[in-house]
Amino acid sequence: MRRYELSDAQWDQIKDLMPKSEGSGRPWKDHRLVLNGMMWILHTGAPWRDLPDTYGPHQTVYERFNSWRKDGTLDRILERLQIRLDRDGHIDWDLWCVDGSSIRASRAAAGAAKKGIPKSPKTTLWAAREAGLGANSTWYVTAEAFPLPSKSRRDKLTSPKASRM
Repeated sequence: MRRYELSDAQWDQIKDLMPKSEGSGRPWKDHRLVLNGMMWILHTGAPWRDLPDTYGPHQTVYERFNSWRKDGTLDRILERLQIRLDRDGHIDWDLWCVDGSSIRASRAAAGAAKKGIPKSPKTTLWAAREAGLGANSTWYVTAEAFPLPSKSRRDKLTSPKASRM
């Protein structure tokens, strides 16, 4: 078994949820192989076109992913796995969250200076509760921006050090 691929026991848990192939066209690629391709993409974060050939054509895996997302197959798989994990006491519902959103932020949100206003260094505080540990297991990370020395020729000519020479 390769990394990111479903074991036989894992596949047995969900194989009955897979849609039946319909139509009189070409037979569908094996659902398990396509699902393993989806898992590879989700684990690596790679673009669909970088999917290894062992999982079949990336277009097939992408189209099946979209189809299963729309018809609720992926939701049914997730629900079945959640029920089992909850029954076994492995889910902390206070921490459960799946977020696949991608929202483009403005340049200003990324720290870019607005026109005519100099950019000031800011301090950012991140806090995250570590999964599986108690409420007191919170990690804090502080990041502070420092201005980099200028490499422009104009700044070097107008700097106080340059004027003394």
